[in-house]
Amino acid sequence: MPGSPVIVSLPIADRSTSHRFYSAALGLATVGEPAADGIPEPLQFAVNDGLRLMLVPSGGFGWVIGDHEVADRGRSECVLGLTVQSPAEVHRIVEQAQSAGARIVTPPAAQPWGYAGTFADPDGHLWLVTAA
Repeated sequence: MPGSPVIVSLPIADRSTSHRFYSAALGLATVGEPAADGIPEPLQFAVNDGLRLMLVPSGGFGWVIGDHEVADRGRSECVLGLTVQSPAEVHRIVEQAQSAGARIVTPPAAQPWGYAGTFADPDGHLWLVTAA
């Protein structure tokens, strides 16, 4: 297991929309061979050497979660976090995400615990970008 990446799976509404968003907003590269639609199946992105993000259409998410319900759009059970080097980098990533279709939830600003901004991806999943 030490060599295996951790995979975070999230339900999505549309593969093409999510593929475009994560490529443009965070500059993530896909993992795997393209399917007939030109997008890898399953749709996975390499976040870093130890972490992958897998995006699963909501209708197919049930095979993983069994009798649990997929959270309604806009209801978050987790917040995904990115740590960057500076407040300027927080602004850059949040603005880049917004340009790619994100909704800004909390504009980048100084908080009592650090400098951060939060955005929601096209499916409502929250990303918190914090300066180290």
